[in-house]
Amino acid sequence: MRLGINLGYWGAGMDADNLAVAREADRLGYAVCWAAEAYGSDAPTVLSWVAAQTERIDVGSAIFQIPARTPTMTAMTAATLDSLSGGRFRLGLGVSGPQVSEGWYGVKFDKPLARTREYVEIIRKAMSRERLTHEGEHWTLPLPGGPGKPIKLTVHPVREQIPLYIAAIGPKNLEQTGEIADGALVIFFAPEHAEETTLGALRAGRAKAGKELDGFDLVPTVPMAVGDDPAALADLFRPYTALYVGGMGSAKQNFYNKLAQRMGYEKEAAEIQEKYLSGDKAGAAAAVPRQLIDSTTLLGPVERIADRMQAYAGAGVTTLSLAPAGFTLDERIAALRTGVEALERAGLA
Repeated sequence: MRLGINLGYWGAGMDADNLAVAREADRLGYAVCWAAEAYGSDAPTVLSWVAAQTERIDVGSAIFQIPARTPTMTAMTAATLDSLSGGRFRLGLGVSGPQVSEGWYGVKFDKPLARTREYVEIIRKAMSRERLTHEGEHWTLPLPGGPGKPIKLTVHPVREQIPLYIAAIGPKNLEQTGEIADGALVIFFAPEHAEETTLGALRAGRAKAGKELDGFDLVPTVPMAVGDDPAALADLFRPYTALYVGGMGSAKQNFYNKLAQRMGYEKEAAEIQEKYLSGDKAGAAAAVPRQLIDSTTLLGPVERIADRMQAYAGAGVTTLSLAPAGFTLDERIAALRTGVEALERAGLA
């Protein structure tokens, strides 16, 4: 199992610290550094900046939002980043959610699975540098009846195939991801519930493509806090968990709430959402079960974190992306080093 670092969003006044974290992860031998985007900082600019100031670590988008770019623009960006970084780019994609897609990008959030499949098909065609034609439900290239003609990508990526990941939560999305992608970016991954929440659907998708899970990169982002009191550390992540389970989406469509339900927290997920959407964020955080936090994070001293890493590896995780808690650069750097030490103690390095 390899380690990654998830830097999240940028532009919050800690960009210099984020770069220092990325560079230290590079020095420590982390496999990949991910950057995210929502409706603030964009991931390609950040990844260019990080790639220019690191040497070995891969840089990955977690995620490029599908409604933000045409598929050919994404192919251009991926090819450029791979070239500039010397073959160190990983392309992560996701549909985002209805509020961002429709409220920020003005793109209707409809048929997300079909849109993702078509998006990936176009990217793969473009990256192969064949003359691009496509007739689908969402995109037609070239547009009929006009001056457009089939053209091909002029940039030569360093590699024949750039690894392509999809952010997936629901069973249908996970199944399709297993079928059409090289890896899955997941969140709130609990090793104890891996089969029913993640692996079964991924395996079904791989079977559709005539493949197995071997060679498929399963990449959960896992919050991490180091210290002697796991119970107290779990409380650090109550607002974070409540935000996703209670407030990320609407009452009718919240993928994270449904995930918590599939993990056996039906009653608790409903209570968290009701409180959060009514404005009682503190009450929503207090309603988060400690076990839900503990099973989806890395908490405690290095020995306990090493044990949990073994559980993640045993559940099929191939790249464990850490999201270290900490308000200072020193705390985040210390957590990076603890991650390496824990991996070695677990015998997984």
